[in-house]
Amino acid sequence: PQDSEKAKTFVHAFLKRSMPKMKDEDIQDMLTRKAVVLEHYPKRKTKQKGKKTKGFTAKQRRELRLFEIEPEQQRYAIFLPLHELWKQYIRDLCHGLKPDAQPHMIQSKLLKADLHGAIVTVTKSKCPSYVGITGIILQEFKHVFKIITKEDKLKVVPKLNNVFSLELDGFISYIYGSKFLLRASERSAKKFKLKGTIDL
Repeated sequence: PQDSEKAKTFVHAFLKRSMPKMKDEDIQDMLTRKAVVLEHYPKRKTKQKGKKTKGFTAKQRRELRLFEIEPEQQRYAIFLPLHELWKQYIRDLCHGLKPDAQPHMIQSKLLKADLHGAIVTVTKSKCPSYVGITGIILQEFKHVFKIITKEDKLKVVPKLNNVFSLELDGFISYIYGSKFLLRASERSAKKFKLKGTIDL
């Protein structure tokens, strides 16, 4: 048919223009084949490993004083709103501290709760000078609580060998610091076991 001849002529002319160095016999040989596979090899993209953002080391955090509270910020009144937020957080966590609430249920939730903003009192201690210290927890570390007192003094109280009490809506809970030697983030995932007697 005339159309096929035109197509053949067009392809021949196209190949001749595209590959001027190729002989007519080679072009004709290509045309007699059933199919011409045009191969294309894309460049392989090297996978770039996702760069992890490195945080500060413990030494760098100490040098930058990231966790230190400036003396002018060490005032009890500044952190009272934090305490109000903490009270609402605990009420929501425990679905309201009602008189008929199960103490074990509340206690288990408090064990894993965030204590930043809670008002605590040292009720027992092997070191008598710690007994009676009351204030808002500003920072919780693995081994210590940083507490701001009503006298605007920042106290660093170790957890070990101390018993703390906190009161909310008439519910008083006791924290045995020796069994609480965990960071707040680790404590939320820990399973606590009930024990009959606990010593300092």
